[in-house]
Amino acid sequence: MRQINQLGLDMIKTFEGFSATAYLDMVGVPTIGYGSTIGVTKQDVENGRTVTEEQAEQMLLAELSSHEVTVSQCVTVDVNDNQFAALVSFAYNLGDGSLRGSTLLRLLNSGDYAGAASEFPKWDHAGGKVVDGLLRRRLAEQSLFNQSVS
Repeated sequence: MRQINQLGLDMIKTFEGFSATAYLDMVGVPTIGYGSTIGVTKQDVENGRTVTEEQAEQMLLAELSSHEVTVSQCVTVDVNDNQFAALVSFAYNLGDGSLRGSTLLRLLNSGDYAGAASEFPKWDHAGGKVVDGLLRRRLAEQSLFNQSVS
């Protein structure tokens, strides 16, 4: 199965940051490590659950595998490793449903790579508000998507 490349993994880790202690993200989702949410509960937050960086990376890789499957299944055109990584990052941060229902995916699957790339910055809201950090992340994903693989 196709996997995210190191550039994409490093980008996700940079934008998510590492938190050894469980917390509620900006929209109230229990989160730990590098933005992992699967199996993390509000009780974990209340009880101060912690993880090591190694555990957090394993959680991240496990969670990314489902997004890698989603991207592999829903993208019907050829994409290079950087484009694949940008799409996995997008799905990891926003959810598979957001990718599946996006104009970004529709344009990409119609062969309009430039149009698809132009959609990334539009996904800069959380809780109904523009979030500067999300815009920076979307621009980084857009840049990675537009980067050729050497």
